[in-house]
Formats: sequence, structure tokens, C-alpha cells
Amino acid sequence: MNKKTVYLTQGAVIAAAYVALTYVSAAMGLASGAIQVRLSEVLTILPVFTPAAVPGLYIGCLLANLLTGCALWDVVFGSVATLLGAVGTYFIGRKNKWLAPVFPILANVLIVPPILMYVYGSPDSWPFLCLTVGIGEIVSCGILGLLLHRLVEKTGVFKLKASK
Repeated sequence: MNKKTVYLTQGAVIAAAYVALTYVSAAMGLASGAIQVRLSEVLTILPVFTPAAVPGLYIGCLLANLLTGCALWDVVFGSVATLLGAVGTYFIGRKNKWLAPVFPILANVLIVPPILMYVYGSPDSWPFLCLTVGIGEIVSCGILGLLLHRLVEKTGVFKLKASK
């Protein structure tokens, strides 16, 4: 299989999985708001294993936010938060798996609370929203993400060899 084909396929599958998992979270009322645990954020660990995860996560988040009815500024800046987290995970998480979840957590803690306050008019305070978003991100990116990391390491799912 050609390297470009593998890269595009991995990115597309990750984007589709992000959208699907966001829908699952939305069905449980956890995809947005002051208290959110997006199951799709578990996938932010994947840049450790493949660079295709970076655009896959960004496009997946962009599509998920559009398809679940988020406001325009949320679509834009929420997706940028995921992109920044994925880039940080790619560069630092490959060197230290324990630091891999830090970037998506921080990006969302810094970017999502202002979106909730100024775009959606949340009456909650910035520190409270940082705390609630942070807890959700620690659960999804940190705890579940590191469990996914272990599973991917054990199965070697991203060790598919591309030819030429």
C-alpha cells in the first residue's frame, strides 16, 4: 500500500471516529456545555502513533461541531483547540507518553471556557468553566486516552507498513 494512501485512510478513519464518538457523547448530553466529556477526545492520543491523526482530529472535530449544531465561533475555535492539542501531542507525546494528554487538556481548558461564556452566554465564571472543562478533558484525554495508548501499543494497529 502506498504511504499517501495509508496516511489519507488513517486520517479519514480518525475523523469519522471522532464524529461518531461525538454523536455518542451528544446523545448522553456530554458533548458540549459546562460539563462535557467528549468520548471523541480520547482519540487525541493518536498523534503519538501517526501524523495522520493531526489533520484527522482537526477535520473530525470541525465536522462534529458543524453536524451537532454548534455556533460558528465554536466550530472555528473549538476545532482550533483540537488542532493545537493534536500538534502538541505529536511533537511531545512521541517522546513521553505521559505528557501526550497534556496538550489537548490545556488547549481545551484555555479555549473552550471563553466560547461557553461569550458565544453561548454561560453564566458560570471562567475559573468554574476551566475546572469543569478540565475535569472532562482529564477523563477523556488523560485517563481514557492513556488506556487507548496502551491498547494501541499492545495491538500495534498503526504499525501497518506502507510501500513506496
